[in-house]
Amino acid sequence: MIWAKPRGGGRKIAHISGGHFEGEVIQGTVLAAPGGDWLTLRSDGVLSLDVRITLETSDHALIFMSYQGLRHGSAEVIERLNRGERVASTDYYFRMAPVFETGSEQYNWMNRSLFVATGSREPTGPVYQIYEIL
Repeated sequence: MIWAKPRGGGRKIAHISGGHFEGEVIQGTVLAAPGGDWLTLRSDGVLSLDVRITLETSDHALIFMSYQGLRHGSAEVIERLNRGERVASTDYYFRMAPVFETGSEQYNWMNRSLFVATGSREPTGPVYQIYEIL
């Protein structure tokens, strides 16, 4: 992980260590590499996310997922999150706009759809709820 602190904020590049995903029509794993999270802590306290990861579905299709997002809350809530404490997701703002790219015919619908997501920061890592806009 790389962390730099320019005046009034900071930047971090975080490694994605893996994970899993599941939904009504898709499930699989988040690959540990390649991928990363380019974070910027703005001077107004907002954490700006720029994430790029590779997903592998249970039927072995590869899907590139990228998203831009924002997370912010009161100083107390952010301190608790930074200490790894469990904080109710209603106590802070955590939203993303994911984009998917795949060559898989089965999941080609993801190339042609818009998505939004909400997030929470659990002690074990981030958890997202992703919604297709119909």
